Amino acid sequence: MDFDDLRESLRRKARNQQQDKVKELWKSIDSQKDLTTREKLERLLALSRKKEPEKKDQIKTEISEATSSRNRQPYLVLENNFNLNSRYGQIPISLGLDVPGKVLAVLSRDEAFETLSLSQALFIDLETTGLAGGTGTIPFLIGLGYFENDAFKVVQYFLNDLAAESRMLEELRSLLEEKKFSSIVSYNGKGFDLPLLETRFALNRIRFPLAELPHLDFLFSARYLWKHKYESCRLYNLALEHLGADRSEDIPSEEIPWRYFQYLRTQDFSLIEPILYHNQEDIMSLYGVVVAGAALIAKSLEGEEMEADGLDLFGVGKIWERAGEVEKSVVFYEKALDKKLPGEVSVRVKKNLAYYFKKMGEWEKALELWQDLLEHSEDLDCFRELAMYYEHKVKNPEEALKYALDGLALAQGVSHSYEQDFQKRVDRLTRKMNLLKSVKRTEKGGSE
Repeated sequence: MDFDDLRESLRRKARNQQQDKVKELWKSIDSQKDLTTREKLERLLALSRKKEPEKKDQIKTEISEATSSRNRQPYLVLENNFNLNSRYGQIPISLGLDVPGKVLAVLSRDEAFETLSLSQALFIDLETTGLAGGTGTIPFLIGLGYFENDAFKVVQYFLNDLAAESRMLEELRSLLEEKKFSSIVSYNGKGFDLPLLETRFALNRIRFPLAELPHLDFLFSARYLWKHKYESCRLYNLALEHLGADRSEDIPSEEIPWRYFQYLRTQDFSLIEPILYHNQEDIMSLYGVVVAGAALIAKSLEGEEMEADGLDLFGVGKIWERAGEVEKSVVFYEKALDKKLPGEVSVRVKKNLAYYFKKMGEWEKALELWQDLLEHSEDLDCFRELAMYYEHKVKNPEEALKYALDGLALAQGVSHSYEQDFQKRVDRLTRKMNLLKSVKRTEKGGSE
């Protein structure tokens, strides 16, 4: 019987014992005929609560004895394999092996990924004693994910004894050098995980094997793809809402440092088990969202017809714009408009497209978007653009003055800069109008 089976057996035994005690208590209370049913239940609850601390202490002692051999180890290395035929949420595990290097290069904005694949990538996530960073923060759990032997493997290095950090990092270094990973994939790893891990390696005078590898920090791509679709782009939230993963047994990240410190004090391994689960889920969630995002970009790269909603198409457009592929981003912004978009996002897309068409000299398309925006909103920038269009492009100061006056009226008390801008336009256009009228009168008088 392994540790998990033993622990579950002990818990079942404790539950059965407690149920038997409750039954005995109820028999003795139920025999007291002078009590009402409600009074009997209240007495049963009161007596059960008195017994509970003793029961908890007993279970804690039994589990502690069962895990004592594990707790005595300075650090633990735990492994779990996910078959390629299985899924994480809606994502097939094998799908990551099909992601082209070009897609990874677009997501990372690093050309080094063009010749790489996820088959040799290292997914990494740390659990630490705090979020402040610096030399006082220790990564007590280092989670790794990578492909090996027809499976996606999650390996976790757990620091059982703070004094053993150097030994654990040395073993980790050996693994990293043995596997010869070609790249790193993380979620906020550039800002937190990798600098912290490199600091711990340096403090323990151990060479850091990951320093020069290309790094895809998917946090940034996730925000471009899904910031306007979901309330939060936290990895946990994306796993639930975008991947359909089940993380119902997870614990809040804020609990993790406290649980580890409590474990060091009590050696109660039940405090750590939820952290191990949380870290493994973060690795799998990272893998899942990277593959989901890569699948969207791969379809857009191949010119396939995408079965995606407007917000996904908008996110793909933002990724291409971020990559400097403006023309490609315009295609997806236009496709997003054909679908239903929330009002605020729709306004932003139309303004971006109008600016692009203006820059490219496609005035009819720009004009159509500006006028459409004014029908559904009172956007000051659109009034300004239309005033500029009719004054400078069409040479129609009368029409330009209408938009400038409307813009000035809306800007008063709302935007000082726009108010000043529109006032200058109104003054200039008024002078132009007066000049034109004067010229027309002169021409009319001369002809008479």
